[in-house]
Amino acid sequence: MPHAYLDDVKRYLLDLQDRLCETLAEEDGGATFREDAWDRPEGGGGRSRVIENGALFEKGGVNFSHVHGATLPPSATAARPELAGRSFHAVGVSWVLHPRNPHVPTSHGNVRFFIAEKAGEAPVWWFGGGYDLTPFYPVHEDVIHWHRVARDACAPFGDDVYAHYKRWCDEYFYLKHRDETRGVGGLFFDDLNAWDFATCFDFQRAVGDSFLDAYLPIARRRRDEAYGERERAFQLYRRGRYVEFNLVWDRGTLFGLQSGGRTESILMSMPPVVEWHYGWTPEPGSAEEILYRDYLRPREWLEEARGDADE
Repeated sequence: MPHAYLDDVKRYLLDLQDRLCETLAEEDGGATFREDAWDRPEGGGGRSRVIENGALFEKGGVNFSHVHGATLPPSATAARPELAGRSFHAVGVSWVLHPRNPHVPTSHGNVRFFIAEKAGEAPVWWFGGGYDLTPFYPVHEDVIHWHRVARDACAPFGDDVYAHYKRWCDEYFYLKHRDETRGVGGLFFDDLNAWDFATCFDFQRAVGDSFLDAYLPIARRRRDEAYGERERAFQLYRRGRYVEFNLVWDRGTLFGLQSGGRTESILMSMPPVVEWHYGWTPEPGSAEEILYRDYLRPREWLEEARGDADE
């Protein structure tokens, strides 16, 4: 039965990758994704798809992978040492979008499934995933829309599900060395097996299938906004935070590298152009300061929006 579960999830993930790529390419005006199929010597492989130099996306990627091996890597067992020494299958789709216009947010998402097995013991399986939004020039209505879609995707699974995974996202996508969130959050879940398999799988699909509803309306509203050298420079500077998080804190990056995944695909998430400037701070009262002051910290966006509507 565990591998029947794996086959079902794998079929869904391959279809999700196809649908994301088809829709995003169309949104970019007919640009195409370059596809690379790859094999992993230790077991498994994947197909990586990357779009570059498009009208909307300066760089984007949507990757599928299915890797397996005799032993889980340390990044997968650090929080669950009882799983050390088990064989594993890990299957997932991850995507990262770096738009050209600084007014269009960067975004990331993934959905994944793990099975860890050991002779004589019951298999252990769990789901993980989520999505988050990283604006450079945030617009309040966009953030509210993003979180409403996330909330609605969670709603059929319980009244507290969105709040729980929204909070987990705020905590996970946090740059401790900068004392700031990476963006305005979204959803993050891991080790999900509290429900039966069918319900957990339904939840994963709800998250994966809702991403385009959350992201595309924002991209369409902002893609034609005017910008100049100042906005471009700030975009490149803030992209540095994205690189810092992925290389210093992200468990998925560590798992991919430690499990012998394809480095080129793992680092697909990196922005195409980025800058660091020593001691940079935003000008008081500037649009750039608004990001730091109002958005790079956890907030209860939907509760605030409901309070505003009541006034």
